Amino acid sequence: MKRTTVLLAAFIILLVSAADASAATRKRSQGSTRAKAASQAAGKSGARRSEDVEYLKNVSATRSLPFSEAVRVGNMLYLAGQVGTDASGAIVAGGVEAETRQTLENIRAVLERHGSSLRRVVKCTVMLVDLPANYAPMNSVYRTFFAAERMPARSTFGASALALGAKVEIECWATVGR
Repeated sequence: MKRTTVLLAAFIILLVSAADASAATRKRSQGSTRAKAASQAAGKSGARRSEDVEYLKNVSATRSLPFSEAVRVGNMLYLAGQVGTDASGAIVAGGVEAETRQTLENIRAVLERHGSSLRRVVKCTVMLVDLPANYAPMNSVYRTFFAAERMPARSTFGASALALGAKVEIECWATVGR
């Protein structure tokens, strides 16, 4: 009796495993078809898709950088860090306030290019050179870009140096879609 019970349990496990494997194969096949269609659609917009992840490049950028300017995962948009560069790619003059203003304008442009806005930002990370000296001036400009009742969560870090000699770099996460 004991041996029959063990054999029956092993047979049930084998049936369940076969059913799971068959379902997984069907799901992979459907996912592959969706991924292929998404990849073809993304190729037309300058974006690169991998299943439900979309790698977004700025197709009009003059510099070819080794990262995406944003990545969309579901309804979240993750932006690469931005610094206060003007249209020529140079850091704007005028100190940390001018750089912060330009950085946030650059963020606004990236968000809008990819279907979001500053109103939809939920998290920012700020990196500052000379944190003690630049924290208050950066904050004085930063707060003007967000409504007081909708301030994103934020972390701020001091850095010894930033790309292109910038004094401030900001990256953010925002919702996109509905």
